[in-house]
Amino acid sequence: MPLNRLKEKTTTECLWLYLLSLMKDEPMYAYEIRERIQEKFGFTIGNVTAYLVLYKLEQGGYVKTEWLLRDNRQRKYYTITPKGRKTLEEGISYLHKLASKLKK
Repeated sequence: MPLNRLKEKTTTECLWLYLLSLMKDEPMYAYEIRERIQEKFGFTIGNVTAYLVLYKLEQGGYVKTEWLLRDNRQRKYYTITPKGRKTLEEGISYLHKLASKLKK
């Protein structure tokens, strides 16, 4: 069905956009990100998928990582960088323009 394919293309295949959006307010660890995607955006992603995209974002300079101790647990937290914020805003702007064109 075309709508299902569109949903897949705009969720799991554009996961970087969702990840950066979640990290814009606070640092997060990978498992927390997976839970928040389900809560906020209504779709689930696999464990490996999240880590692969986070790794690529880190390699590209869109996020940085640091180990933090919170609640007596040390975890690797991901934080959006200025480059990541700029890219997120560009992605959102692109989607707004696209939606506007589709409505006309």
